[in-house]
This record gives sequence, structure tokens and C-alpha cells, in this order.
Amino acid sequence: MDLLKAKIQEEGKVLSESVLKVDSFLNHQIDPVLMQEIGKEFATKFSNKGITKILTIESSGIAPATMTGLEIGVPVIFARKKKSLTLTDHLYSAEVYSFTKREANEISVSKDFITSNDVVLLMDDFLANGQAALGLINIAEQAGAKIAGVGIVIEKGFQKGSDQIRKRGYGVESLAIIESLADGRVTFKEEVVSL
Repeated sequence: MDLLKAKIQEEGKVLSESVLKVDSFLNHQIDPVLMQEIGKEFATKFSNKGITKILTIESSGIAPATMTGLEIGVPVIFARKKKSLTLTDHLYSAEVYSFTKREANEISVSKDFITSNDVVLLMDDFLANGQAALGLINIAEQAGAKIAGVGIVIEKGFQKGSDQIRKRGYGVESLAIIESLADGRVTFKEEVVSL
């Protein structure tokens, strides 16, 4: 997605060979016009999958998932990282390790919102090692829901997350795949077009 790649080039900050900061438009401050376009793109990519719900993880996955849900016309559920007074039992839960925060969290979703009748699109802002996506897969599988695929805004193609998801039998659609963050520069994986 050219608009997203341009935004990453213009505003993204390479902090190391494995960390890209995109908090000016994706995961702290949100660019609503970009999010709307991201929603349209994912809606197009998954239009024929019969999706009934979108499942993401708080907090950075909520904006792209919500815009996609708006385009598809389905509810968006986000897995919570912290339990609240109103979310204590009747839950699907999974443990997720965050590479950037260097901590494990138990994520939870109420059993009221995902059932075996659902076709679920899983979404997140980043895919690196795949831990968040695997946690969402775990929750959807606990519910007996069919997984339509995994939608990722930015994938770090030099890490193994997408391989782990594909090994589990699920497709991954990423809008921007980063090949390298070496030398403080973002290099995108170029898509090969066969003739």
C-alpha cells in the first residue's frame, strides 16, 4: 500500500535494526485518513471470506480493525490485556509476550462475543515474532470460530512471525512488509509480479 509506505518513510523512526517507531500516525497518535484507507484495503483483501467479526488486541490494533469493521460492516472485538471489574470470568484467555515492552500479558475476550458460528478476521498493527497474532489465533480456536486470515498493517519480514502463522495453516495479508531496518533506513520487500 503506497500511502502507508510513504507515511512510514516520512514519519517512521528507526530506533534499531529491529525496532521501528510509528507513533506519529499508527500507535500513539492516529492518522484517521490513513486508517480509513487501511480499512478499505483490508476490506478489499478479505471481501469474499464471509467475515462476521474482527478480533484485535488492545490498543494499537483497534484503529485499523475498527476502520476495517466499518468497511465490511461487522463488529470489532479487542482482546484486553488487563482484567477489569466487568471482565472477570466467562473468558477466553491466552498469554502473549510483547517484544517491545519485554513483558508477558494474559489477553482475554468475553465468551459472549465470539462463538463457533463466527468467521473471524484477526488484525494487528505490527507482526514481528508473531506472539500477538498467535495469542489471537489461540482465542479464536478456543471459541471454535473459523479464522478467515490475519491482517497486518506493518510486517517485519526479517522476523519469523508470518512463518509461524502460515505453519498453523492461516494466511497473512500485510499492507507493508519491511525487509530491513539496517543503517537506520527502512527497506521494503518488493512484491514480485509474474508475467
